[in-house]
Amino acid sequence: MSKLDEKRRDALSEKEFAFPKEEKEPIHDAAHVRNAIARFNQVQGVTDAERDEAWKKIRAAARKFNVELHESDWRELAHGGKK
Repeated sequence: MSKLDEKRRDALSEKEFAFPKEEKEPIHDAAHVRNAIARFNQVQGVTDAERDEAWKKIRAAARKFNVELHESDWRELAHGGKK
């Protein structure tokens, strides 16, 4: 994964974060999309509604960067692939 230093992270727009309000989980390239998926359940202090919105952004970024995504809903990540 490409290293994201503080200067580059600060330059990202809100659209380039799965959780823009918290500036958590950058999704500006394929490596970071995969990382956002892997760490999705580690994000704390967000509501289920915010997770729903973040998941939509991650899915769109995954399509954009050709990242394979097996889950259709973030809840599948929390329950081992089951809703």
